Amino acid sequence: MSKPIVAIVGRPNVGKSTLFNRIAKKRVAIVDDFPGVTRDRLYMDAEWISREFTMIDTGGIELEGQDVIATNIRIQAQLAINEADVILFMVDAKTGITQADEEVASILRRAKKPVVVAVNKVDSPKDSQGLYEFYNLGLGDPIGISATNALNTGDLLDAIVEAFPEEKENDTEDDEIKVAFIGRPNVGKSSMVNAVLGEERVIVSDIPGTTRDAIDTHFVKDSQKYVLIDTAGMRRKAKVDIPVERYSVMRSLRAVDRCDVVLMVIDAVDGITDQDKKIAGYAHEAGKGIAIVVNKWDLVDKDDKTTLRFTDNLRAELAFMQYAPILFISALTKQRVQRITEIVKYVAEQHNMRVSTSVLNQVIEDAVNISPPPVDKGRRLKIYYTTQVSIKPPTFIFFVNEPEIVHFSYRRYLENKLREAFGFEGTPLHLIMRGKKQDD
Repeated sequence: MSKPIVAIVGRPNVGKSTLFNRIAKKRVAIVDDFPGVTRDRLYMDAEWISREFTMIDTGGIELEGQDVIATNIRIQAQLAINEADVILFMVDAKTGITQADEEVASILRRAKKPVVVAVNKVDSPKDSQGLYEFYNLGLGDPIGISATNALNTGDLLDAIVEAFPEEKENDTEDDEIKVAFIGRPNVGKSSMVNAVLGEERVIVSDIPGTTRDAIDTHFVKDSQKYVLIDTAGMRRKAKVDIPVERYSVMRSLRAVDRCDVVLMVIDAVDGITDQDKKIAGYAHEAGKGIAIVVNKWDLVDKDDKTTLRFTDNLRAELAFMQYAPILFISALTKQRVQRITEIVKYVAEQHNMRVSTSVLNQVIEDAVNISPPPVDKGRRLKIYYTTQVSIKPPTFIFFVNEPEIVHFSYRRYLENKLREAFGFEGTPLHLIMRGKKQDD
């Protein structure tokens, strides 16, 4: 089930990023702090009173000139409305209501989406006197906060969670593999979906999905059931220079939450971008099975080392996803398209793999004998016992003497040894270090 998405909208300098960072530090983030994963992100997974959600920092509404103010405000506000479950509209108590605020408010009033108005920079009781002015926006009770000083952010989060849609059970069959095609606009996601469905022996049915404006395509191939989630649909409007991709990312995050396997689609001509890395990082941290699909390979001038150079560049840019298989295809010419379902099925199996405890402990014992843990301030790490506690992704608990002395490099060494022994291609691994005294 996908987590609700909260989009923060408003003018520049009203404190959107400050609030975003404040919540990230206070209630946070359900992600592992592994080196190599991009931290320059637009999103944050958070939790408040047992409800998980994803918050998007959409950036300020750019006012580049009087002649384009209305156009930019209208388009950006509408994009946020379309993609989010709850809109967090931030305004500034110091400046009061501005023309830009009124433009956004008029659009939000007509929308059928919950809106929470956060009046930022209410740093003292004196500042709260101006709070009543914001009732004129017609969007309900404004909530005065100070993002800088963390004042009243709890009440704000209460209001946001209260506005979430009701949770729905996931009715997808357990034996279906849910596949999300993610990537920037125009990389060929829809063409790839159509190419996959054009294969022989495929039974197809279109069923409305839980994602707005998206259709989940259910089909069967070689007795395996699949659900294809296409996240395409967002396009940059002509002659309007705005960061549309900041909003298209919302669809990708929602699709990642719902799927088992992510197909990260890269344009062979453009190569990998920062936006690709952000979405790939989210999928990695969400513990999803992942494969990288390089589309439009037919448009690349090649020699005998082109594939190797492209692969090396991808590995360098996505250092945290060395485990992900890479497939070079052309949705247009159908080159290697038939391998997409093969690689999805394979990654799903790896993502769902469970190994026996006895074999697992033998592998770890051998790994420690080959390369003993380094000494940290006179203390040496001891690993007493290891067990796999879950799948999707495979998760292992290591019972050790002192979890805090486990260095990242040794954790990565253990992960590599697990991959050497069992494969786990296409899936992240979660390694949890837990303290256990030797005489327990």
